[in-house]
Amino acid sequence: MENGEEHPDVARWNTRFAAREYAFGTAPNAFLAAQAQRLRPGMTALCVADGEGRNSVWLAQQGLAVTAFDFSPAGLAKARALAASAGVRVDYRQCEAARFAWSAAQYDAVVAIFVQFAPPALRATMFDGMMQALTPGGLLILEGYGLKQLEYRTGGPKDADHLYTPELLRESFAPLEIVHLVERDDMLDEGTAHRGMSALVDLVGRRPV
Repeated sequence: MENGEEHPDVARWNTRFAAREYAFGTAPNAFLAAQAQRLRPGMTALCVADGEGRNSVWLAQQGLAVTAFDFSPAGLAKARALAASAGVRVDYRQCEAARFAWSAAQYDAVVAIFVQFAPPALRATMFDGMMQALTPGGLLILEGYGLKQLEYRTGGPKDADHLYTPELLRESFAPLEIVHLVERDDMLDEGTAHRGMSALVDLVGRRPV
């Protein structure tokens, strides 16, 4: 925020992450884990708004060189503790998505799992940054809630403008080769925050070489 002001949502997320248990669990997101065959040791990866670290730690366990950011100090503290307990190193940074330096062509994989806090204008900027950050041939791995999630109410935002549709993602990531894009309903069991039948939209895109 301007003049060193704290983002208004930081206090809310710090409170959420203050509990001893991990709000979204410590296991990786199932869709991300299912992409393991696309990943190789030595690849560089960026985890966007990584929260308590479950996904960045898993990527590091696969042998990737991982950078991750989040704006919540409480979340980052738990992420660092999780990485330490797993015996892996992750480069954690405290930053808002709007202020992150999306270094051009730096990451072989960009991972964005349930990154749905952003209104449409910020989301567009963030999506463009994710694409810019990919190396040629790099992969974007993204999962989020679809519109039907408003009926399930098992996690995620309550504002339809923050939810995904396949059409939105196809248009937003038009410069990428769409490797996988599926809208589906499935049971989630990710801590106490994401639990129950859920409306999901999954994407894997590749930056052209």
